[in-house]
Amino acid sequence: MLIYLRVLKESFNFAINALTNNKLRTFLSLVGVTIGIFSIIAVLAAVDSLKKEIEGSLSGLDKNTMVVMRVNFGPTDIPQWKWQQFPDVTYDEFQYLERNTPNLEYATFALNVPAETVKYEDNQVDNVPVAAVTDSYYFIEALKFDEGRFFNASESNSGSMVVVLGNEIANKLFGGSANAIGKKVRIYGRKFSVIGVLEKEGSGLFGNSKDTAVYLPVNVVRRIYGDNNKMNFAQIVVKPKKGIDIEEFKALLTQQLRTKRGLKPDQISNFFINEMQGLADFIEDITRSMNIIGLIISGFSLLVGGFGIANIMFVSVKERTNLIGIQKSLGAKNKFILFQFLFEAVILAVIGGLIGLVLVYIASIIVSQFTGDFQFILSPWNMFLGTAISAVIGLISGILPAISASKLDPVEAIRTGM
Repeated sequence: MLIYLRVLKESFNFAINALTNNKLRTFLSLVGVTIGIFSIIAVLAAVDSLKKEIEGSLSGLDKNTMVVMRVNFGPTDIPQWKWQQFPDVTYDEFQYLERNTPNLEYATFALNVPAETVKYEDNQVDNVPVAAVTDSYYFIEALKFDEGRFFNASESNSGSMVVVLGNEIANKLFGGSANAIGKKVRIYGRKFSVIGVLEKEGSGLFGNSKDTAVYLPVNVVRRIYGDNNKMNFAQIVVKPKKGIDIEEFKALLTQQLRTKRGLKPDQISNFFINEMQGLADFIEDITRSMNIIGLIISGFSLLVGGFGIANIMFVSVKERTNLIGIQKSLGAKNKFILFQFLFEAVILAVIGGLIGLVLVYIASIIVSQFTGDFQFILSPWNMFLGTAISAVIGLISGILPAISASKLDPVEAIRTGM
């Protein structure tokens, strides 16, 4: 054990000497490993951060939640020209499904409408996303409140002039210390009473979040826009009860809506039921593909770095041929010489990898400063992975030079070195 520690110490000293005595050559050799590790870990960290951001934005939704609408989340076998003619879901269909679908825990009807200006006295916020929903949206999204509450079933059904504000909207209109509850804001040229302010969520990478939105009873918006406005994209969000068979529930939901629409058995369903689990799987597939593509591209940089390490090790063997011969003549075994150069190659590669990790860390700090609440995360696992990959690259790159050094004849090595 002691001899291996001595080999490690001597190899480390040789590596440091190689770095200090041959600065330009060593720098050029390590650039490839540094860039390769930087590329791989940057890609992995970016994909992990993106995945966490997307999952965070969907965290309020149960993965069994389904969204019924006229378009599909992912690819579909139905031709585009055909599904583009599908009708929007309606409020009547929402009420029908809510009453007649077994094992349905919650359902909400939502309209995607254009952004609006929200005013309070002399303050106003432009381009505010409006979420027009029914009262059950509160339970499906698991909303959290800084103050106040969400509108109830009576207010939702009657289309009461009440509004729930995102945290950022409330701060811009009333200031951070003001109590927003009961104040009147103007939207669509009408006055709405503020009944709730959501807890701060953070904007993240994709810009708008619950912080920058306002929530209105859907029947208010229906009165303003009407039910036949094609600009308003309607959807029904349903949440089944826990512990049931999801596929059976989806089949029942499909049959209920087909019955409501009077579709014949030979007609295709002119709507889509999108599962949040399917969306999560789709996101997982995308991030996995991004990881693979990033690793392939970064692998070329590592390949160049590996050749650089191998090159410097062959040169190192050439320069120290005389020393190898002396070591062998004094009794050093082939294994000792082999490990000596392997350790040196690994140390050189790890140094390059650590430089790459430091650069990723610096880049993550800089990127996070420009992306708001989105955090570029360099996880301990990715740091360990980067170090391990560096060591493996060093091991692979150094094996041939180390073998050639260990097989040198001591007499020939001394003579050649002289």
